[in-house]
Order: sequence, then C-alpha cells, then structure tokens
Amino acid sequence: MRYLLHRLLLFLPTLLGALTLVFFLIHFVPGDPVELMLGESASSADKEALRRELGLDLPLWTQYLSFLKGVASGDLGRSLYEQDRVTDLIRARFPATLELTLAALAVALLISFPLGIIAAIKKHSWLDRISLLFSLIGLAMPNFWLGPLLIIIFAIKLGWLPVSGREGLSHLILPALTLGTAMAAILTRMIRSSLLEVAHEDYIRTARAKGLSERTVWLKHALRSSLLPVVTIVGLQLGHLLAGSIITETIFAWPGIGRLTIQAIQTRDYPLAQGCVLFIAASYLVVNLATDILYSLVDPRIRHGR
Repeated sequence: MRYLLHRLLLFLPTLLGALTLVFFLIHFVPGDPVELMLGESASSADKEALRRELGLDLPLWTQYLSFLKGVASGDLGRSLYEQDRVTDLIRARFPATLELTLAALAVALLISFPLGIIAAIKKHSWLDRISLLFSLIGLAMPNFWLGPLLIIIFAIKLGWLPVSGREGLSHLILPALTLGTAMAAILTRMIRSSLLEVAHEDYIRTARAKGLSERTVWLKHALRSSLLPVVTIVGLQLGHLLAGSIITETIFAWPGIGRLTIQAIQTRDYPLAQGCVLFIAASYLVVNLATDILYSLVDPRIRHGR
C-alpha cells in the first residue's frame, strides 16, 4: 500500500509535466489556427474577432492557467476546428485505438511466446536461428516502412485485405500486424534469454531429477519463473502501443486517437491536441502502474520497499 500510494503521488506531477510541455510546444509550432479556419483571404477584423472569441488573444500564461483550471474540473475545452467538446471527441475515438492496441498485443503474444520458448529449448538449432533472425528483422523495420509494405503486398498485389478504414475484422489485420511485429520481436528475445537464464537453476535440475517431462519443466517451472522481465516489457510496450499508434493509424486511416492527434496538430487545434496528449500520457502512466502491481502477482517474493 505504501508503494502504491507513492506511485499515485508521482502520477499527478508527471502528468502535469507532460501536459505543460505539450502546451507550450504546440503553441510554439509555426502557424495560426485562425488563418487555417478562415483562410488567408479573410479580413484582419474577422481574424481578430475570431481570435477574441476563441481566447487566443490572451497572454500565453493566462491561456495555460485557464486550461489547467478546466482540466482540474474535468473540462478539456472545445475543439477549435470541430467545435465539439474535446472529451466527446476523445471518447468517440478511444474504442478504435483500444481495439487496435489489444489486437496488436494479441499478435505479439501469439508470435513471441511460441518462438521464444522453442528458441530456448532448441538453443543453437536452426529454429533458434530463425527466431533470432525474426527478432532482428522485426526490430529493424519501422512502422512507417512496414505498414506501406504490407499494403502493397496484401492489399494492392494480392487483393486479400482492405487498404484502410475500420469496417470489420479484415480491416484490423494489417494495422495489428504492423503495430505488433516490433513488440513480438522484442518479446521473443526477452522470453528466450529469460528462459536460458533460469535453465540451470537448482530447482530446474530438481524438477528433472523428479522425472518430470521436459515440457512440464520448461512450461510450468522455468517459464513461470522467467515471466517477471517479460511482464515488464509487455507493460511498457502496451503503453507504447497506446501512445505509438499515431503513425500506424495515419497510414491505415484508422479512426483512433493517434490519427485524431495528427489532425489536431495539422490544424493547430490547441485544445484538442492537448487533450489527446493528456489522454495518451495518462494511459501510459496507468499501464505502467498496473505493471508494477502485477509484479507481486507474478513473483510473490517481491516486496516493494515503498
């Protein structure tokens, strides 16, 4: 409980720091949202009237304090471009991002666990070399390259899957593969190395001495003991999936929060961009906190000092 309280106390200042950073950075980005909304041909009087209406004529610190006051009361403001409440826009896009994140996580786990376990059991075999080659390729391919490659192969050349949008399971396959491949590569190497680290422990030798099958030794005893670093990576990568789906959602026109963030930045929609980043940062922090709590469930020997 002391550790949980300590993490919760760190949650708010960390979130405040992320929010403050993005607030000032996005205001320093060149471009005027009023000109984007009215066009460069609009008169100066119209521009000034809209700037006063939106509160953009106020000093930057005044806008910042007003925004913090709104966040504290649960009001993220109204979108300058969409003219809707920011919370409503984020709430409408969140299911798509969550769906893509969970699908990418499922892809990563389904690929990494079999490959990592087989690579550890068959160390230095051709299966081990294939798994390591997959890890290297998966880590070397960025999303902005892998996504278009999958579109060219499976959507344009073969015609098996749709290019973009969110209308069914077939639309989810390519973006989930794009987002989950890098995570699968990381997890495969982590599972393999974690299993090899515990393979020569005394309790593993004792399990073999009792006559247990190799399958039981590896899957029941070795795998459970090596899950702690794997849980760490899964937790960090899950937060990364929530925050890092911006490129993938843009490539596949996936209507999630990542794409909404890009649209807000392109239109200089300050309240919407700040709300999206606030949501992403909060999601990342919540996932990391949940990962820390899972440590004690995976390994009861762990005792948090504070």
